[in-house]
Amino acid sequence: MADLYETLGVSRDATGDEIKRAYRKLARELHPDINPDPQVQERFKEVTAAYDVLSDPQKRQQYDMGGSNFGGGFNGGFGFGDIMDAFFGQGASSRGPRSRARAGQDALIRVEIDLAEACFGTERDLNVESAARCEKCEGTGCQAGTTPTTCGICKGRGETQQVTRSILGQVMTSRPCAACQGYGTVISNPCRECHGDGRVRARQNIQVKIPAGVETGNRIQLAGRGEVGPGGGPAGDLYVEIIQSEHEYLVRDGDMLHMALSIPFSSATLGSKAKVETLDGEREVEIKPGTQTGTKIVLKNLGMTRLRGSGRGDLIVHIEVITPTKLNREQEELIRKFAGLRGEGDGSASVKKDDGSLLNKLRGAFRI
Repeated sequence: MADLYETLGVSRDATGDEIKRAYRKLARELHPDINPDPQVQERFKEVTAAYDVLSDPQKRQQYDMGGSNFGGGFNGGFGFGDIMDAFFGQGASSRGPRSRARAGQDALIRVEIDLAEACFGTERDLNVESAARCEKCEGTGCQAGTTPTTCGICKGRGETQQVTRSILGQVMTSRPCAACQGYGTVISNPCRECHGDGRVRARQNIQVKIPAGVETGNRIQLAGRGEVGPGGGPAGDLYVEIIQSEHEYLVRDGDMLHMALSIPFSSATLGSKAKVETLDGEREVEIKPGTQTGTKIVLKNLGMTRLRGSGRGDLIVHIEVITPTKLNREQEELIRKFAGLRGEGDGSASVKKDDGSLLNKLRGAFRI
């Protein structure tokens, strides 16, 4: 008689799981329904006989000690369950009831904050409605004092099997039991509060800390604060998505802030000081003599907090010089005298060669 270990293709110190895996593999290849060749059928009998011995600890021990009363063919120890295991995986013949608890879904809520809150961070108390664990049945879905009962259709296995004929012979297929949805049990006395689901709709107060530097689209993950799963399953996560509202005059660009400051012609010509309101309060801006429209004044570390870094960006003040209009006679005369003193009469304008800045301004204005 051939060595049983060699028949299954395993070593003599193979574990029970290794022996079972080897048998499943060979059974799929050699089963008569798949391969009707007589020689293959004989080989299948040898494999089955070897598995019958080596899968039984007492028979295996006797065989390892030199016993020889293990002939070929099907022995009494081999049953339908082994075939089911070979074709449908471990535990297919005794699948049994499975838990009704399933993981809950994630939830998303959007929170609007202003620019100052985005810069310095804030906290919000959220009142969120979601699926919560039913306290009356403690998530089981059953009335107090009752438990799920074994399904009478699948007998607790959670699946039903059907044998059909094909060109390969008889083929057995398994599918989830329609009566119990594959759980193997049914809730005969569902909880009146949750109707057997194990969860109810409820509102909960959640405090969320919004870090400094966030911007629109950023999400904060709160683990385990989402929807509770059916059957008392673990809750999903809650995601808080940030929506930053626009400021009245400050414009954000990453960690930089921009603002426009309009100054009169006289201040631009002679120089002056102006006060501007920033996120950190009032700050003084120095206007140097001869300042032109488009001049940029940088206020260091008055921009947005860096979310993934240290420090803050800058605040850029863009100067716009206002040309006076609707002058009275006295004002016009003064301007004419000023122009005369500077030699700026009619025809003194000149065309400036474009250095690319004009095109860039147009692109920015029209978002080309």
